[in-house]
Amino acid sequence: MSDATGTGGGATGTGGGAEAGVHTGRLRTGLDPRAHRIVYDQYRTDDGDPVGDELRLISEVDRAHLVMLAERGIVDPARAAALLGTVDALRAEDFAPLRSRPMPRGLYLAYEGWLVDRLGQETGGVLHTGRSRNDLNATTVRLRVRGPYGRLLDEVAELARVLLDRGEAYRDVTMPAYTHGQPAVPISYGHYLTGIAGGVLRSLAGLLDAGREIDVNPLGAGAVGGTSVPVDPARTADLLGFTAAAPNSVDAVASRDFVLRMLSAAAVLGVLLARTARDLTWWTTEEFGLLRMADDLVGSSSMMPQKRNPFLLEHIQGRSTSALAGFTGAAAAMSTAGYTNAIAVGTEAARHLWPGLADTTQAVTLLRLVVDGAEPDRDRMRDRAREGFTSATYLAERLVVDGVPFRTAHHLVGETVLGALDGGTPLSDAARAHPGVAAAAAGYPADWLEPETVAAACAHGGGPGGTGPAEALARARTELAALTAESEARHHRWADAAARLTAEAAGVMAAARDTEAPGTPPATPPAAEAVAAR
Repeated sequence: MSDATGTGGGATGTGGGAEAGVHTGRLRTGLDPRAHRIVYDQYRTDDGDPVGDELRLISEVDRAHLVMLAERGIVDPARAAALLGTVDALRAEDFAPLRSRPMPRGLYLAYEGWLVDRLGQETGGVLHTGRSRNDLNATTVRLRVRGPYGRLLDEVAELARVLLDRGEAYRDVTMPAYTHGQPAVPISYGHYLTGIAGGVLRSLAGLLDAGREIDVNPLGAGAVGGTSVPVDPARTADLLGFTAAAPNSVDAVASRDFVLRMLSAAAVLGVLLARTARDLTWWTTEEFGLLRMADDLVGSSSMMPQKRNPFLLEHIQGRSTSALAGFTGAAAAMSTAGYTNAIAVGTEAARHLWPGLADTTQAVTLLRLVVDGAEPDRDRMRDRAREGFTSATYLAERLVVDGVPFRTAHHLVGETVLGALDGGTPLSDAARAHPGVAAAAAGYPADWLEPETVAAACAHGGGPGGTGPAEALARARTELAALTAESEARHHRWADAAARLTAEAAGVMAAARDTEAPGTPPATPPAAEAVAAR
């Protein structure tokens, strides 16, 4: 493994102290444990529990569907209660009775078949009333995405908060802004971080917009043309935490547009993450020396003991492109299908969503850790701003204020910079020595071309001076609060719906127990028999 992976400093990743395997001589701590979990999970073989996870989602939809069917009188409450009780028991057993069951026609039919075997056709066979696997799958995928999507929203909001906190803390740390890799004008490190925060907040807003479709309930759309059974999609929407029911059955089962929108929004964020990581990679090099990473954010080398590799930045750049790749794959898969239920859309396209969201979330987390733990070298930043003649534009603008045309001023200051380089003098001394600039320079104090002075003077156009930075931070914090409140409202709605569904299902079962005579099998009303036979 190359030294860039940081195995020497972070392979054990305990996060503190000089424990065996952590202290490398140069590095005195292991890798931050949060970063360790992310960068080394590629070696894990645990793929989770896809069968159990999917059955839990299916059974959650079943519970809402059965409550609605009982309330509407479509299914006898006693039969609904029997199904609800059996489904709850399965969930409590983590679906153990189903795990060894043959599934030649897929997971759902194996699950439904087990319920029929257990409860009989008259009870188990009513579960699928007014429903298809098509609208069921369209519903479960929306439920499934809530977890990874919600985690991404939370991490992006936390990254924005850290950027704003560090932006405020480092408002007085003067540094050069770079264009084309060269020192350009003086700003502050805090001003840079606040600028990144602006892009992160736009991405958070974009992600929230991209998730609006997952709040629409497809259940009730059937295979593609709805159903003649008088189901109530608005009721199941409420029980499952959706905000509305799909108004068109074709669109409900054909569309997975949210997959593309989420991946697109995550890809836009990923570009910002990669660009930021590129800047920080350069600034942490020995040659730039503008930032220093703590020991728990870098890795050593398996061979070279002097190395402090900021390898987390490489992971950020690598993982931040996952959503872009996922969008390309999902869009390509969807474009092969007509606008109806299709495996190419519901399965092949949607499968790109999970790694896209997960990798973007991890890249966000890593960047947050880096920004939070990177310390600017104040003296080095100021020196680079001075040595790079970043005050030259300000000098030209002072000549313009004195009546010199800007292009003429631009030429005169260019000559002044050349004189400073040839003479090895500061820009302020060279200005006083240049015949075309000296008169204007004479009226200013000695520190007028110091980078921090110039940065403070650039108070217009969103620059680092004046009251603008404080006002920008305040606006950004207000925006973050509003976006976070919107995200938290979704989390609360989903959690409240889950609790409410449990209570409603328990109510159906309790009502059935209260009305059922002991030892009497539940009767099936003629209407329900007719529905079940369809």
